[in-house]
Amino acid sequence: MKRNRFIRTISLLAVVVSVTIVVSCRKDIKPIPEQQEVILTPNPDAAIKGVYLVNEGNMNMNKASLDYLDYTTGIYRRNIYNKVNPEVVKGLGDVGNDIGVYGSKLYVVVNISNKLEIMDVKTGKRIKQINITNCRYVTFHNGKAYVSAYLGTVGDPKAPNGIVAEIDTTSLTETKRVDVGRQPEEMAIVGEKLYVANSGGYSPKNYERTVSVIDLNSFTVINNIDVAINLHRLKADKYGDLYVTSRGNYYDVPSKMFVINTKTDQVKKTFNIGVSNLAIDGDIAYYYGSEWSYNDNKFTISYGMLNVKDEIILDQKFITDGTDKSITIPYGIAVHPITKEVLVTDAKNYVSPGTLYCFDPSGKKKWSVTTGDIPAHFAFVYK
Repeated sequence: MKRNRFIRTISLLAVVVSVTIVVSCRKDIKPIPEQQEVILTPNPDAAIKGVYLVNEGNMNMNKASLDYLDYTTGIYRRNIYNKVNPEVVKGLGDVGNDIGVYGSKLYVVVNISNKLEIMDVKTGKRIKQINITNCRYVTFHNGKAYVSAYLGTVGDPKAPNGIVAEIDTTSLTETKRVDVGRQPEEMAIVGEKLYVANSGGYSPKNYERTVSVIDLNSFTVINNIDVAINLHRLKADKYGDLYVTSRGNYYDVPSKMFVINTKTDQVKKTFNIGVSNLAIDGDIAYYYGSEWSYNDNKFTISYGMLNVKDEIILDQKFITDGTDKSITIPYGIAVHPITKEVLVTDAKNYVSPGTLYCFDPSGKKKWSVTTGDIPAHFAFVYK
């Protein structure tokens, strides 16, 4: 489980209890209407048509939502799922944990609702739901979608090992699954190997510390790379390396980031920095840290850039105009593939609408817009 989410869930227990009746009667509540706002100059010829943003929403509240920024019209659309799918009585569901576009379809992983939502990428109309217990992240390769899943009950220290499920993107059926470590998180594919970061987050005194390596041809685990405890993010660069983050133990083991050489499947470098999320574009990794410490009872927030070709931290930030001081909790990041604008979300207090910021390549704020609750995960739509 994400530590940030765990922390805010405990602190909001009273709120959750107070809305139990409302949640249980969700079918009697009219869907929240879509809201639209013009925030950009229309660009009908934009090569990137738009970007989807999944707002996680708080656990047990069915408040996950889907926003869409249309670059061709300049319109930001909030909460499009409920309007397009009014027959789905619980809306998008409980905790939207990841999103991806593959071909003509949009895939959203809804963690606590135990499902993979598959929609038409143009309209957001639901095509199919695939049930996967405690699912986490999704990635794609050669006509397949791969979904990591914790399995077991949320927070159960005796939960079984997690899995990666293979979904055929034509038939939209699960075809295979393979056991990995406990509470697997993000995945990345290099060549014909899929890598998944195992966290063991349900048993803090016995965290997992490996990245499982799956051969996609045989769909079997061929290696487990020892890295560090409580792994989370996993991103591949164009040079055959992986960047994997460790959240530490929130006490005396700090968060770090490691580089894995996928030719040898060994750790080749360690960065002693706290990285909560990162986006790699070309030779540059843009990252932020929102590292929680129980000793200090606070988050330490940081922003940075790293050259993945030379594997060095750059002496510059991707926010240069002081806007970072207005961001309470950075929670999502993406880089526009063409304009190189950096998109960063702010989860604020976790119970009210967040904010999406856009920064130009020089680090200056271009615009911002209100999102749903806990904005987190991006997927660009190409023309």
